[in-house]
Amino acid sequence: MIELIKKAMLTGLGVASLTKEKIEEIGRDFVEQGKLSQQEGEKLVDEILAKVEEAKEDIRKQIEERVEEVVKKMNLARMSDLDELKLQIKELQDSHKGKEKK
Repeated sequence: MIELIKKAMLTGLGVASLTKEKIEEIGRDFVEQGKLSQQEGEKLVDEILAKVEEAKEDIRKQIEERVEEVVKKMNLARMSDLDELKLQIKELQDSHKGKEKK
């Protein structure tokens, strides 16, 4: 029964949009309605919270990947590219200063 409820909730409510409070409220409702024991309700809440965090992390990774793709397509420099160029400029300036002193 708990697996069926869990699957229905994850599918029907959209995992990533659930808040901790809403998940706990749903768990309490199932316990109050006698559909789950207190222990099953707590387990359900814990499992759904873990799935929510997992879904959020997946979404974050997907967003990062998409942004990276867009940046590459736009041919924009990343901060790491700019930092590397700054370092090269500094090295050239230092090298040039050393030659001027001789």
